[in-house]
Amino acid sequence: MQLFKSDLKQLLPAFLNFGKRVLVSHWRSLLLLAIGVYLPLQVFGLLAEEVWDEGGFIWDTLILLGIHATAQPQLDSIAVALTQFGSSTILFPVISAIVLVMLLRRRWRSLIYLLTTVIGSAIINRAVKLLMHRVRPDLWTSPAPELDFGFPSGHAMNSMTLVAALVILTWGSRWCLLVLIGGSVYAIAIAWTRLYLGVHFPSDILAGWMVSVAWAIGVSFLVRLKRTAAIAPHTEQPKNETTLLLEESGEKS
Repeated sequence: MQLFKSDLKQLLPAFLNFGKRVLVSHWRSLLLLAIGVYLPLQVFGLLAEEVWDEGGFIWDTLILLGIHATAQPQLDSIAVALTQFGSSTILFPVISAIVLVMLLRRRWRSLIYLLTTVIGSAIINRAVKLLMHRVRPDLWTSPAPELDFGFPSGHAMNSMTLVAALVILTWGSRWCLLVLIGGSVYAIAIAWTRLYLGVHFPSDILAGWMVSVAWAIGVSFLVRLKRTAAIAPHTEQPKNETTLLLEESGEKS
């Protein structure tokens, strides 16, 4: 017993010192994991638990009715047309074009990241919908009704997953801010159409956003860790740890 206590006293300072070095060296990554993955998943979990146990939130209906109060024929036409830009029918050729560019430029890790993120997001959305079985709102007759389950919103996940992935892929470049601003407007616009058309509750949208952000950032770490593991142990790591995907320009094709 005395020997065990002695060993523990020696191991504890070494463990604390190791933890300190990890925090100092990787605090940016750890902070991003906490804010970009853990926090969104916590929000998603709270939303899912409330929907599962209680069926939803009071503010879901209040927000929908407030948005519906602005309804008019012109907005109906705009919403019906605009919401298509969040569907797989429109996004598939867009993503295919991006994939083609990556193939031509031989951006293999970026290609793997994008495909993993987009396909994984679609699988997650379908799985959660089948698990939750949340019925869509039925507060008024929608100009573009939907028949499947509503939690989380597929359109919200499609749009946010694409935006988050493109932000990560352009991180640190001159295009990042443009993608972030334009993508935010796009994601919000798609979310508005789903609420205006009355085919989703606000919590469906928020849940879709949260799981998409967490998934996109989480996959970026997996791709990055895979690349880092392939580097020789004594090779100096990049100093700018906020880069979510390591630079590919110096890689051999």
